[in-house]
Amino acid sequence: MTDLVASTALDAFLERARARLRPEPPGPHDATSNPPSLPPRGDHDLEPDVLEAALARPPRLAAVLVPVVPRDDGVSVLFTQRSAHLRDHSGQIAFPGGKIDPADSSPLAAALREAEEEIGLDRAAVTPLGYLDPYLSGTGFLVTPVVGLVAPDATLTLNPHEVADAFEVPLAFLMNVANHALHSREWRGRQRRYYAIPFGERYIWGVTAGIVRNLYDRLHDADEPAPR
Repeated sequence: MTDLVASTALDAFLERARARLRPEPPGPHDATSNPPSLPPRGDHDLEPDVLEAALARPPRLAAVLVPVVPRDDGVSVLFTQRSAHLRDHSGQIAFPGGKIDPADSSPLAAALREAEEEIGLDRAAVTPLGYLDPYLSGTGFLVTPVVGLVAPDATLTLNPHEVADAFEVPLAFLMNVANHALHSREWRGRQRRYYAIPFGERYIWGVTAGIVRNLYDRLHDADEPAPR
């Protein structure tokens, strides 16, 4: 890919991101209101009955960084692979992120802090572009994804206690719906459907694939009005 094509791909992504991502974090989620104030996205997209379990108690707030990196051959997205010894979601592919702490001033602050702790990404190397819709997991986490442009010369230092590996996937691959599969597996005694995006030997699935699908819908659904 020539420098001109790579530049065009980045310009096209930035134009869509600035027009269509949420400029501010989404408002609070309140499962106790009547009717409940439900997040627009989540595992319930494919399995509506997971809402009852997910809303059995107030959701645990979390934030992730969706790191977009301009490269000479195009635009890519950075993912991590969680360490195998972790208690939750061990070995799975994820975005840098975690629970929002009381000291975090915003979901952005939490996502940048977690990225710094997990992969040594300097927050000064990240330009925030906007927010995706909050994502409610079947395990009760309400995740706010923050899309950020990462300087291509940013260096990473992985925390081996949390992250086993970091890798990039071309944005063009992720934004091709032909690569978005619907898979299923048994969970808590029944078959559950979920998005999966296999990429070579990598298997992106679950919440992470759901957030990628959210990114696709935000950037490529021409019928959806731009957020205010």
